[in-house]
Amino acid sequence: MKPIAVVTTVANVEDARRLARALVERRLVACAQISQIESVYMWEGALQQEGEYRLVCKTVASRYAAVEEAIRELHPYTLPAIYGVALERVHGPYADWVGEYSGG
Repeated sequence: MKPIAVVTTVANVEDARRLARALVERRLVACAQISQIESVYMWEGALQQEGEYRLVCKTVASRYAAVEEAIRELHPYTLPAIYGVALERVHGPYADWVGEYSGG
């Protein structure tokens, strides 16, 4: 089981909590952390700068497709950022816990 972090962003804390709870309850991710951030980006040809909430979700690589599908289903954005980041060095017992609670 290869642990990964799946990252997405939403506009408000309510959506962040709803998405985090759904992913954990469905056992797609073992943990979802929520952080307040500020994003600067281009959207529809215009520069945007807004507060957002980042979710960092711990799961295993074999569950990425299911996590992405659930995020797309539940996400309020037209084009959500969804990407997986390989976790190269992970404390063994923590990696086991991630695998156990993300259905890996």
